[in-house]
Amino acid sequence: MKPIKEIAGILGLTEDDIELYGKYKAKISYATAKKYSSEKKGKLIIVTAINPTPFGEGKTTTSIGLGDALRKIGLNSIICLREPSLGPCMGVKGGAVGGGKSLIVPSSDINLHFTGDIHAVTTANNLLSSIIDNFIKYDLEPNIDIRHVPWKRCVDLNDRCLREVIVGLGGQTNGVVRDEGFVISVASEIMAILCLSDDLADLKTRLGRIVCAYGNDDKPITPKDLKCVGALAALMAEAIKPNLVQTIEGTPVFIHGGPFANIAHGTNSVIATRLALGLGDYIVQETGFGADLGCEKFLDIVAPSKGLPPDAVVIVASTRALKYNGGVSKKTVLEPNEQAIKLGFANLARHIENIKKFGITPQIAINRFPTDLDSELQLICSLCEQMGASAAIISNYEQGGQGAIGLAKNVVEGIKNNPPNYKPIYDYSLPIKEKITAVAKEIYRATKVNFTSRASSDIRRIEEMGYGNLPVCMAKTQYSFSDNEDLLGAPTGFEVTVREAKVSAGAGFVVAICGDIMLMPGLPKEPAAEHIDVDDNGVITGI
Repeated sequence: MKPIKEIAGILGLTEDDIELYGKYKAKISYATAKKYSSEKKGKLIIVTAINPTPFGEGKTTTSIGLGDALRKIGLNSIICLREPSLGPCMGVKGGAVGGGKSLIVPSSDINLHFTGDIHAVTTANNLLSSIIDNFIKYDLEPNIDIRHVPWKRCVDLNDRCLREVIVGLGGQTNGVVRDEGFVISVASEIMAILCLSDDLADLKTRLGRIVCAYGNDDKPITPKDLKCVGALAALMAEAIKPNLVQTIEGTPVFIHGGPFANIAHGTNSVIATRLALGLGDYIVQETGFGADLGCEKFLDIVAPSKGLPPDAVVIVASTRALKYNGGVSKKTVLEPNEQAIKLGFANLARHIENIKKFGITPQIAINRFPTDLDSELQLICSLCEQMGASAAIISNYEQGGQGAIGLAKNVVEGIKNNPPNYKPIYDYSLPIKEKITAVAKEIYRATKVNFTSRASSDIRRIEEMGYGNLPVCMAKTQYSFSDNEDLLGAPTGFEVTVREAKVSAGAGFVVAICGDIMLMPGLPKEPAAEHIDVDDNGVITGI
C-alpha cells in the first residue's frame, strides 16, 4: 500500500484537502468535496450484473479490475463503491472489497468499522427514535400517536429477532409501552439521505422532512417538528465527507455510503460520484445486486434527480451463474454444460434488453474462473454479440488490471462511438401505482401487479400528503426478476404483489415493499462470522 497522501497526490489533492484516518485512509475535506463536485469532466461508467447467485458473479472485483485497467491504458480513472455493511460481512456474503489481485485496501479496516460512517447513521437514526419516545413519554407538542410511528430503530447487523420488539417495559420510568422494530442500518432512511444529499445544507433539509411519526390529528410529524434536525446533522457532519482509499495497484477509490439495493436505492453517495467526476476522466461506479435493482434505481432515481446520466453500463456475468440460472444444481455447476448456459443466458439477455430500454447499449464482462472452458466462454460472447452487445472475457481476479484491459477498451470505444441516449423508464408525474407497475412490467416482466389493501391505503395516504411525484424504490428479492426468489432465469407469467408502501420524504422516494423481503435480514445457518478471527498481533483473517 502507498501512503494515502500519495494517492491523494495522484488526484492533484494536497494535504490540506484530506483528513487522515491513519496512514492508509483519509476523508476528503468538506470544502474540497464541494469545490470539485461542481467541476464535472469525467465519464460515468456504471457496473451492474445479472441476478446474483450463491457463487458470486464478481461485480465488485470487476469494478476494481476495470478501474485498474483504465489506468493501465493511460486513462485517469477513479472507482466509486459503497461501504460494506457488517450485516453481509458477518452473514452470507462476507467482505465486500473485491478479491485476488483486484482488491481495495486496507481490506479489514474497510470491511469492519472503516471511518465510522455507518456508525454515524446508526446513532443519528436511534437518536431520532429516542426523541420520538421522549415526546411520547412527556406528552409534548406535537402529540404523537403511538399507534402510528413508522420510524424504526436500526443496527448494522443481521438480527431477525429485532424485526418486531416491544419497548418501554418495566414501568413508567422506562417510557411508554409500544410496538417497535429494527431495520438494518443501511436500510435507514438516513443512509439514503446521506447518499442523495448534495451538501451539508441539503442534508439538513432532507433530515428535516423525514416523516417519522403521525400526530393524534393524523398529520405527519418530522424531525423539524421535533426540533432535532441540528443534532442529527451534527452526528452526520463527518460522515458526509467521502472516504479515500486505494486498490492494490494504486488506483484511487472513493468508498462512501452503503444503502442495500434490495431494500434501498443501492448506490454510493452523490457527493463521492460528483467529486470523482470533477477529478477524474473515467469513473467506475458499482450499483448493488442485479441490474433489475441497483442499476434500475440509479437510472430511475439517482440519474434523473441528480443530473448524473451514465456514459456506459457494464453487466457482469459468469459461466457458473448462467448455468445456475439454467437449472443446474450447486453440485454440478462446474461441470461442462453448454445447454444450461444457453438456457441461463435468458437472464443476461433480459438485463441487456432492459438497459437498452434506458437508451444505453451495455458492455458485457464475462468473469473467467479457473474451471471455465474456453468453448463455454466463447459461446457467451457469441450470444451477447447476437444481441448487439460487445462482450469481453476478463481475468482480473488472477491478473489484476491487466486481465480487464479488453473490457476497458470496449467501454472507452463504446462511449466514443455509441454514446447513450439515456431516458428513465417512467415519468415522475405519473401516479405511484403506475410508476410501480412500469418497473414491474417493463423491467421484471410481470403480467400484473397486485396491491394489498394495506399497500393501496399506504399509497393513497402518501399521495394525499403531497408525495405522489416522487420516484419509486422497489424493495424485493435480489435473486429473481420476480418477488419470488425461487423463480430463476427469465421467468414469465408471474405477478408481483406490493404488500405495503412507505414514504422516504427526506431521501426523496417512495418504497414499495414486495413479497417477503425484510428490512432486517437474518443470519444464515453457517454465517461468515464463524470463520473470522484475529491473532495476537492484531491481524484479522477470514473476512
